[in-house]
Amino acid sequence: MEKSLAEMQREVDRYISQFKEGYFSPLSMLARMTEEVGELAREVNHSFGEKPKKSGEEDNSIELELGDILFITLCFANSLNIDLTEAHDKVMHKFNTRDKDRWTRIDADPQQEEEQQ
Repeated sequence: MEKSLAEMQREVDRYISQFKEGYFSPLSMLARMTEEVGELAREVNHSFGEKPKKSGEEDNSIELELGDILFITLCFANSLNIDLTEAHDKVMHKFNTRDKDRWTRIDADPQQEEEQQ
């Protein structure tokens, strides 16, 4: 079963709510997010770059690192009362209007493309 962003936000909130500490401050969460993005970069570099893992280095995966980033994003949004579904809708509207003609569409008519140029 697929979960919606709202369901994920509620699930994370239930998890965090069981601890006295609750959500960390926005600055702490930004630091944590930066740390997680660095770990993702390391995994991408090992998988697609020229830097192999050291012998005995723990196996992580891009999937798990993306999951960590998603978790901290959900925490960050919850702590600031941001509905990520609304945020996503706003961002998609921005891209669908501002960038609608920025990239070459797969379904574009080549003749129509020439006429626009």
